[in-house]
Order: sequence, then C-alpha cells, then structure tokens
Amino acid sequence: MSDFFSKEYITANANFNRWLVPPAALAVHLSIGMAYGFSVFWKPLGSALVGDDGKPLLACAAGATTFAEKISGTTKALFATDCNWTQFDLGWMFTLFFVLLGCSAALWGGWLERAGPRKAGLVSMLCWCGGLLISAYGVYLHQLWIMWLGSGVIGGIGLGLGYISPVSTLIKWFPDRRGMATGMAIMGFGGGAMIGSPLATKLMSHFATATSAGVWQTFIALAAIYFLFMLGGSLGYRVPPVGWMPANWTPPANKKNTMIASRHVHLNNAHKTPQFWLLWLVLCMNVSAGIGIIGAAAPMLQETFGGALIGQVGLGFADIKKDLLLTASAASVAAGFVGLISIFNILGRFVWATSSDKLGRKRTYYIFFILGIAMYCTMTYMAGLKSLALFVASFCMIASMYGGGFATIPAYLADMFGTQFVGAIHGRLLTAWSTAGILGPVIVNYMHDTRLGAGVAYDQIYAPIFLVLAGMLVVGFIANFLVKPVDDKYYMTDKELATEHKLAHEKSLATSQSKVVSLKTTNSASYNWLVAAAWTMVLIPISYGIWSTIQKAAILFH
Repeated sequence: MSDFFSKEYITANANFNRWLVPPAALAVHLSIGMAYGFSVFWKPLGSALVGDDGKPLLACAAGATTFAEKISGTTKALFATDCNWTQFDLGWMFTLFFVLLGCSAALWGGWLERAGPRKAGLVSMLCWCGGLLISAYGVYLHQLWIMWLGSGVIGGIGLGLGYISPVSTLIKWFPDRRGMATGMAIMGFGGGAMIGSPLATKLMSHFATATSAGVWQTFIALAAIYFLFMLGGSLGYRVPPVGWMPANWTPPANKKNTMIASRHVHLNNAHKTPQFWLLWLVLCMNVSAGIGIIGAAAPMLQETFGGALIGQVGLGFADIKKDLLLTASAASVAAGFVGLISIFNILGRFVWATSSDKLGRKRTYYIFFILGIAMYCTMTYMAGLKSLALFVASFCMIASMYGGGFATIPAYLADMFGTQFVGAIHGRLLTAWSTAGILGPVIVNYMHDTRLGAGVAYDQIYAPIFLVLAGMLVVGFIANFLVKPVDDKYYMTDKELATEHKLAHEKSLATSQSKVVSLKTTNSASYNWLVAAAWTMVLIPISYGIWSTIQKAAILFH
C-alpha cells in the first residue's frame, strides 16, 4: 500500500497523456474552492435556534458596537448553546481559512515536493472532508468552537495542501505552457464557490425542516461529494520522469539577462534572495487591493448607486434602505453584480495566466498594476458621475486581474527559481495571501466605517478608498520593476540537484525505461477516451456553476 502512494509509483511512462493531469487538479481545486462560498451558510446559521414562538432567538453578541465588544461576544458565543451566532462570529471562518492555507502551504510545501502530489492530495482530502464532518457535528450541537476547529483549522490545512499539490506537477508537465497549466488548476479554486454555493443552497432547502435549517446535513452531503472528487483527482496525479520534455519543443536559450532560469534554487535558499521578497510584495499588493473591495462588492454597489440600481435615480441608499421592498430589489441587483465579478475572477485566472506564456510574467504584472491603477481611478470618477456601466466594467477588469495574479505567480516563481522546488516555494509565498487576507479587508472596512461614522454620504464613501487601493498597486508596480534574474550563487550545482532527485525519489528517463514523449504518442487512441471522460467529469459541474452564476448576473442588465 505504501508503494501505491509513493512518488516512484506515480512516475508516468512514455504512453501517459499529460492532458489527464489538469482535470485531476481541477477536481481537487473545485472541491476546496468552496471555501469562498461559505458565506451561503451565514444567514441560515444566524437563525438556527428558534424559540417556542417559532422566531429566531437573540444573537449571542446582540447590541455589540465596537470591535472589542464583538470579540468579547464571539468568545462567549464559542460555547453558548442558547443564542444564535452573528455574522461576525461566523466570519472568522474566512480568516481561519486563508491564514491556515498560507501557513500550512509554507510549512509542508517541502514535504509535498518529496512525498509527491498524490499523498498531499489525499491528506488534503482527509482534512477538508473530515473538517466538514466535524463542522456538521458542531452545527448539530450548536458549538461554534467545533465548527471553527473542523472547517476553519483542519479544513484550512487541507486548503493549503490541496491548493499547492498540483502546482509543481503541472509546471513540470507543461514546461512549454506554464501559465496555462497553472491557470487551469487555480481557475478551479476560484470556481469552487460558483458551483458549491448554489449546490449548498439546494441541499439546505432539501434538508430543511421546521426545526432545522438543514446545514449540518448539507455539510455531510458536501463532504461525501468532495470526498469522491478529491479522491479521484488525487489518484489521477502523475509526475513526469526527470528530463522529460514535450516533443518538438526546445527550452528557451539561456541568455545572460533572461527571466527564465535553466537551473534550480533550493527551497532553503529561495527566501534568502531579494527576488522572493519582491514577488511576495507583488502578490500581497495585488491581492490586498482586490480582496478587500471584492469582499464588500454588494454593499459597495448599493451604497454608491442607491436607487439608480432599480430605476429610482433620485433616491440614495439612505432613502431606499427605509423601504423593505426597495432594499430587497437593490440587494438582488447587487447579488447579480457579485455573480458577474466571480465569473471575471475565474476567467481571469485562465486567460491572464495563459497570456503570460506569450507576454512574459513580469510584463503581465506590469499590466495588472498599470491597468488596475487606471481602473481604480476611473471608478472614483464613475461613482461620482453615477455611470453604472463603466463602474461595473472597471470592477470586472479588476476582478479578472485579481484572479490572474493568483494564477500567474506560480509560473513566475518557476521562471525565477526553476521547477525543482517550485511547489514548496509557492507554498511559502502564499503567506503573502494570508497577510493580504487581513490587510485588504481591514483597510477597506476601517475606512468605510470611519467615513460613515463621520457623516459622509453613502455615495461618497468609497472614492478615497479606491485611491488608497490604487496606491497599494503602485507599491506592487515598484516591486515588480525591481525583480531581476536570480544571482548565480543561489543555484544548485548538478551534484546537489542529483542528490535532491534521489531524496525526492524521482526517476530519470533512463531508469524509468522511458523516452521523450512525442505529441503523437501523447494523443494515442488508447488514452483518448480516458482524457474525454476526465474532462467531462470536471466540465459538467463547471458548466452548472457558470449557468447558475449567469442567471444571477442577468438581473444586473434588466
């Protein structure tokens, strides 16, 4: 059994079709990507406990107004069974998700490189699906700490391992299309909520009763579904033998100033280079400028445009919030806006990463920062002019570059540090995501609440926020400008590389009795049916998610 999970066992032979690996990665990423969609549970969980009169019980932190009071209320809610959880209580799940994602990817990235993607994928499956089961038990007992422990901590570890498990493998299978390969997988992480949210809503409706919102039953059902998908994806991982290359492809010539390395930097030396920290800053600024505002997308649109969203041009948000019907109508349009930007977020991951294969990674990030600055400045004026179309278009472009930044960074790292430890180096770099997950929302929410408390009109709240986020992109632009090729002293020698191949249990072309796989061999008829079946299994849920999201977004154009 241990051999079955070993890296040697999953080293492919000459007949393997490399196009089987991307759908395996997608199966894992589509499952763990549901972390983005957990907010679908907040409202049902916020009214899970009802009294004898059939009305929801009061919240555990009812009446809390300051951050300190909310923290105190949340602490009490951890063990309370006689009051409902607030959105603030539940929202800590997001913090746990992305902090644990970055930390676990950084801690166990080196182990992943040596153990192989199959073991990492299976451990990720056990953590993510096991975390959902533990959370189901926490919801059943109405114990918030069990839910935090299950999905937040244990599930967060599964997120980190699952997120980086295919990165190194895909880059090695597609040295000719690094951006496209990682873009396909990471697109799946962005699309997980697009599929999981409507599915979870339907499951909760199915399991709901007069005394239960159906959440714990939905967690169990999702755990079973994701178990099958992640199991299939993890078992589908294969690694190429050392020295494998696609036929008819020649690696770029090693020029003095090339931004694509032909050698490899050891994991223990990567963080000693200025390039690592510059790219850390590049990712952190790109994510920080996007994640805070994307998280506030729905209220931002309602507050900025007010009645203009529903044909009541003369009404501001302060006016429509007094009317429940108008508020509901505006919220529906805002939900469509959220659906629209989620589509651009997902498509951006694939389109921008694929484009980077031609444009180059550094040039692609230049586009992200320059265009992002222009979009934020444009939104500042479009909000004042009440130009909804240009405002939405600008935001969709920002969402695409936000997603594109995630998908392009693994290829950027492979270009700078080589492919031997790219998965582990990527794992350490994801601490920039954990940092941005706190930094971006804190800046946006603090500025929003401060300006609102100062009596600023709703439609004027966000203009200076946009300018601050544009300033963060300026910092990212400078960091990207300073990225240069890695100094020769950091690269491993051939002897050191051979030692690492041995420690990682990697087979060479000679020892695996393999040879360079030609494109003709790769597309052999014996594998065509398996490739078609694998892609069908992931494209069906993706199509379902896109269709569900388009239906929500359509209301924006009515």
